[in-house]
Amino acid sequence: MKPLSIVILTALVSLTCWATSAQQENDDAIIDTYISRQAGREGGEEYREARKVVQGDLTHDGVPETVVLYTIESQRGSNLYVQYLAVFARHNGKLSPFTHLEVGGKSVRSVELKSIDTNSILLDTLTYGPKDPQCCPSVKGATKYVLVGRALRE
Repeated sequence: MKPLSIVILTALVSLTCWATSAQQENDDAIIDTYISRQAGREGGEEYREARKVVQGDLTHDGVPETVVLYTIESQRGSNLYVQYLAVFARHNGKLSPFTHLEVGGKSVRSVELKSIDTNSILLDTLTYGPKDPQCCPSVKGATKYVLVGRALRE
């Protein structure tokens, strides 16, 4: 390969990496703002370490959606928490909220986002057995959600 070709190739790779990084930072900021506003409305805060993000095409348009599982806790000083599943779609290159739904929480069930497969959002679940305390559901399971119009359906 000629030296000029190497320089051009290196510049293109660097530019692509920078653009991808900038888009990811912008996407993260949009998601952060969305969750922060909801947490404010609930008088709680996000348990950021529990956030999980996956991508996949749920709307059959060839453009992957971003799916986020997040947890808001300590609503108005309580020891509760609620888990939400949100879908963000890309319009004109920019991520925007599409829909969201409460999917778990204290005394309900615990969910863990696994992946998107065949247009379904796959989650592992832990539900409460008859002798489980509120902190610790123990019955393993799984569920999936699909988009029906602009709504998530289990």
